[in-house]
Amino acid sequence: MHAIQQQFWAVREYLSPVLKESKFKEHGRITPEEFVAAGDFLTYKFPVWSWEKGEPSKSRDYLPADKQYLVTHGVSCLRRATSLAYTDADEDAERLISFADSGSKDNDDEWVETHAGRASVDPAANPGDIEDIPDFDGPSSISNNLDSLNISGDGPSKVDGDVSADIPDMDDIPDMEEEGLEGVDDEATARPAAASAAEVEIAKGNLLQVRTYDVMITYDKYYQTPRVWLLGYDENGIPLTTPQIFQDVAADHALKTVTIEPFPHSNMQTASVHPCKHASVMKKVIERMNAGVVEEQQRSARSSGGKEGGKRKWLLRKVPGSGGEDGKKAVAVPDGVAEGEEIEGMRVDFYLVVFLKFIASIIPTIEVDSTTAF
Repeated sequence: MHAIQQQFWAVREYLSPVLKESKFKEHGRITPEEFVAAGDFLTYKFPVWSWEKGEPSKSRDYLPADKQYLVTHGVSCLRRATSLAYTDADEDAERLISFADSGSKDNDDEWVETHAGRASVDPAANPGDIEDIPDFDGPSSISNNLDSLNISGDGPSKVDGDVSADIPDMDDIPDMEEEGLEGVDDEATARPAAASAAEVEIAKGNLLQVRTYDVMITYDKYYQTPRVWLLGYDENGIPLTTPQIFQDVAADHALKTVTIEPFPHSNMQTASVHPCKHASVMKKVIERMNAGVVEEQQRSARSSGGKEGGKRKWLLRKVPGSGGEDGKKAVAVPDGVAEGEEIEGMRVDFYLVVFLKFIASIIPTIEVDSTTAF
C-alpha cells in the first residue's frame, strides 16, 4: 500500500505545473528560481550549507544541474524526544526546600523546587548511595608503627615487635641473567586485558550518546515549497534504523508529519518532513515578519527624507503584499523616497532562513537551524 502511495505522489508531482509567478508573501509558496535565490543566500551567509547536483538521471529540469538540492552534514542530535516530554504531573510536582536550621522559624531561606517528581535522565545525576568513611577516634596502627621506627642508626628498628633484617650487600643480589628473569614482564608495564562486552556497555551508560544527521532541502513542485530530508547516524557512524530515527521525533509527528520515504535524488530511504502545511505556516510567519521589516524601512526612509514647510508629505504606493485587487497593498511612503523607489519589505532571499526556524520547531532535538545568530 505504501509503495502504491509513493508511486501516486511521484506521478502527481510530475504532472504538476511549475510555479512561474512569485507568491511567497500571498500564499507562502515560492518558484524554483526563488528557491535557488534563497539557497544561494543561505550558502553565502552560512557555509555549512552547500549545493549538490545528485544523480544525473534524477535531476529536475526546472532547477540548475548543479543546484538540485541543499545539504549540510554532521548536524548534532544530543537528546531523544522523550527527554523533552513533560506531563501535567511533572508540572504540578513542587516542594519547599529550607536551608535554615531545623529549629529556626525564618521563612526567608525557603525555596520552591519545581518538577520534583520528575526522574532525571542523566546517569551522572543519580550516583546512588555513597557509604560514609568511618572515623578513628584512637591512635591508628600507622602512627604506632611510625613511633617504633629508629632512624638514628644506633640499632635495629622495630615495627610491631619484629626486628628488621640488615641491609644486604650488593654483591649478594643475584644477577637477572643468572636467574632467568629477563623475559618476565613487570606487572606495572604489562598490557591490560581487554574489557568485556558487559564492561563496555556499563561505560557507555556514563557517556552522552551523540547522533548526527545529514539534512537535505529539496524543492517540492507539487506543494511549491522546500522540503526537508533527514539521514541519521549513530555515534559510530552507522546509519540509524527507522525505530531509532523516530526516537528523535516527537510522538505527535512520528509517522504523521515525519515519514520514511525515498530521497528524490537517490535511492536512499530517509526521513522526511511532509510539506502539506508548509505554505500556510510560512504565509503567517512571513506576514508578521514583513510587517516589521516594512515598518523599519519606513523609519529609515523618514530619517533620511526631506521636509517641506515644516510638514512631511506622504504618498500612498502599492507594494507587493497581501490585500488589494491586484495582490498589492497601499503603504504610506515618505517623500524622502524617490518616486520610482518602493518599500519592498521582506525579500525572498530570507525565505530559507525563516523556513529552517520553522522546521526546528517540528524536530527540536535535531539542531537543523544554523541561523540562530542571524
